[in-house]
Amino acid sequence: MKYSVPWPEMPPEMNKSFIAFVKKEVLHILRDPRTMIVALLVPVVQMILFGFAISTEVNDVEVAVVAPHITPAVEAKIDQLSHNPYFTFKGYIDGRDIDRTLASNEALAVIVFDRDYTINGKTQLVMDGSNPNTAQTAAGYLTQVLDDTSSSGLAPGVTILYNPQLKSAYNFVPGIMGLIFILICAMLTSVSIVREKETGTMEVLLVSPIRPVMIVVAKMVPYFILACIDLAVILLIARFALDVPLSGSLAAIFILSFIYIVLSLALGLLISTLVDSQMVALLMAGMVLIMPVMMLSGMLYPIENMPAILRGVSCIVPARWYIEATRKIMVEGLGFGYIFMELAILTGMTLFLIIVSVKRFKKRLE
Repeated sequence: MKYSVPWPEMPPEMNKSFIAFVKKEVLHILRDPRTMIVALLVPVVQMILFGFAISTEVNDVEVAVVAPHITPAVEAKIDQLSHNPYFTFKGYIDGRDIDRTLASNEALAVIVFDRDYTINGKTQLVMDGSNPNTAQTAAGYLTQVLDDTSSSGLAPGVTILYNPQLKSAYNFVPGIMGLIFILICAMLTSVSIVREKETGTMEVLLVSPIRPVMIVVAKMVPYFILACIDLAVILLIARFALDVPLSGSLAAIFILSFIYIVLSLALGLLISTLVDSQMVALLMAGMVLIMPVMMLSGMLYPIENMPAILRGVSCIVPARWYIEATRKIMVEGLGFGYIFMELAILTGMTLFLIIVSVKRFKKRLE
C-alpha cells in the first residue's frame, strides 16, 4: 500500500494575498513608463545596435590592382573580386602609386600580380595596417579569394562550419541575451525592492499576513514575465531580422533561459540586501554585473585570449556559461547532452544565490 505525502500549500487567504501583491507590482510597472522603456525597448535597441550597427564583419573592402600585363588569369581574378560583396574594385594603378593610394585612403588593399600571372601564379598583398583588426580580417578574406592552391591539390581547402558567412550577429545575439536578462532582472528587481525601503512602504507590506519572503517573490514575478517576453522578442528578431539560425531545440533554449532568469532575479535580491538607495543599487548592478558580463563572459572578447587569472575569474560569471550554452544550441544545433555542464553550473549558482539572498534578506528584516 502506497502512502503519499501531501505537498504543503498556502492557505487560501495567503494565496489571495500573494496574487494581490503580484497584481499590485504589475500595475506599478505599467504606470511607470521608465520601467517599461528599460524592460521592453532597451532589448530591441541593443539587438539592432549589435546586430546591424556594431559589427566585426568587414564589408566593401576597397581594392586596387597592380598588373604589369593584364592576362586572362588576372581578368578572371578581378572579375571574381568584383562579384564578391565583400570587395570593391577601385581600378588598376601603377606600382609607384601604392604608397599614395593607401595613404590617401583610396584603397584599403593593393594586389600586385606577377608580370606573367597565370592561374597558379604568385601575388603580393599590400595592406593599410593603421587599423590592425580591419586589416587582418580583410587580408584573410582576400587570401581566400586569391589562393587557388586548393583547386590544384597543393593545399587542403578550408571549410567553415556553423557560420560560413562569418556573421558577427551569430556571436553577438547570445551575448546580448546574457546581458539583457541581467539588466532586466537584476537591476530592476534590486531597484524595486530598495525603492520600497527608501519610501518607507516596505514596513507597511511586512505587516500583512503573508510571509516577507513571499512578498519579495511576488515583486519578482512581473520581472520574470517581462524577461520571458524579452526572450521571445529577441528570438524573433534574431531569426527573422538578423538571420541567426535557431538550429537547436527551442525547449533547450527556454529551459536554459528560465534558469538564467531566476539566477538574475536572485542577484537582484542579493543586491537589494546590500544597499539602501536606488542610486547605489544601480551603480552596484552596473559595476558588479554588467561590466563582467561584457568583458569576461566571451560576449566581446574570446576567453581563450585572456590571461590565466582572468580566465579563472570568468568561471564565476554566470553569463559565461549561459552564453556558451546558448551558442551551442542556437548556432551549432546541439542538444541537452552537450550543455549538461553549463546547465549544472547555472543551476548550482542559482540555488546558491537563492539561499544566500533569502537568508540575508531575513536578517536585514530583523
